[in-house]
Amino acid sequence: MFTGIVEETGEIVAVDDGPEGRRLRVAASFCDELEHGQSIAVSGACLTVEDWDSESFELFCSEETLERTYLDEIEVGDVVNLERALPADGRFDGHFVQGHVDGVGEVTEIEKLGDDWSFAFSLPEDLQRYVVEKGSIAVDGISLTVADLGDDDFAVAIIPATYELTTLADKELGDPVHLEVDVVAKYVESLTEGYVQ
Repeated sequence: MFTGIVEETGEIVAVDDGPEGRRLRVAASFCDELEHGQSIAVSGACLTVEDWDSESFELFCSEETLERTYLDEIEVGDVVNLERALPADGRFDGHFVQGHVDGVGEVTEIEKLGDDWSFAFSLPEDLQRYVVEKGSIAVDGISLTVADLGDDDFAVAIIPATYELTTLADKELGDPVHLEVDVVAKYVESLTEGYVQ
């Protein structure tokens, strides 16, 4: 499990496309602390460390992952958000993030408001029922609060620290983003399906 608090950004240093999927190699500062099989959220997608050295680590993206994310579009030199899984005794500062990408949206608005920023993102129709104003959503693995909710989009307020420490500083209009809705909303829907008062 993750919290949506991005540790750092990493750079894609190698991409290898094969018949079964795609391997990504990511440079990061914490590689000396990694172990085989560890989970890392890469811009919100939970992937498994398969190989590493002191400067970078390798991940495998299955066809399922590539179909649900935009990781099939990632190229060498691109930057991604990184968060290692939450340790049992870790501090919980964001919200429950599973690293299961529910859909891909795109950046529809970027506005600077004093020292802060406002970003808007498109919201796929099948995810709209899970998103509420002032609720939580993960965008490229970043735990954010929905500030405004439209019919097919939503807006969030971004503080300077989040803007500077994540890939949001590099985003442009039309760029894709991974979306993960609050898992609590999905559980509530599942528990209340077919409920008759």
